[in-house]
Amino acid sequence: MSRTALINIDTQQSFFHRDYWQESDFSAFQQAILALIDGCQARGVPVVDIFHVSDSGPFSLDSGFVVPMPFLQHQPAVTFYKHVHNAFTDTGLDHWLRTRDINHLIICGLRTEQCCETTARVASDLGYRVTFVSEATLTFPMTHKGITLDCNALRHRTETVLEGRFAAIKTVDEILER
Repeated sequence: MSRTALINIDTQQSFFHRDYWQESDFSAFQQAILALIDGCQARGVPVVDIFHVSDSGPFSLDSGFVVPMPFLQHQPAVTFYKHVHNAFTDTGLDHWLRTRDINHLIICGLRTEQCCETTARVASDLGYRVTFVSEATLTFPMTHKGITLDCNALRHRTETVLEGRFAAIKTVDEILER
């Protein structure tokens, strides 16, 4: 039995209803995350779906959008709902992983520099070995103080701050070769 789990963060329809949604990197993201999920499931690695929930708007349960994006057809081993940026706080994820003796997490989903990165950092702090698969994450440009970081810059920044500190950065192919 694998001691690894794939943590699929916030790959939910809520994002289609945000003003920053863009299609530009979506096709590549879909291909990467589907290959990762299929490859993990074929190897007996459980897939854990995490969904972000807010009190109102497209991330509220009442919106009907807190469901998997339509291209996802897998059956997760378990689903957790979170109300903060990491997948551990008040969700039961840590307990679920530890009762199954899982000590290695593969991170994918939305958004690269927010919920995915935050989950990777918290997982590392909790003692998990973390692998971050950037190509199987998706994000959108962000502007602060008049400077816009595009998706590639945000992805690079996340890889830079995680690598060697909180996570190993791998491609889908590298994960599936192991």
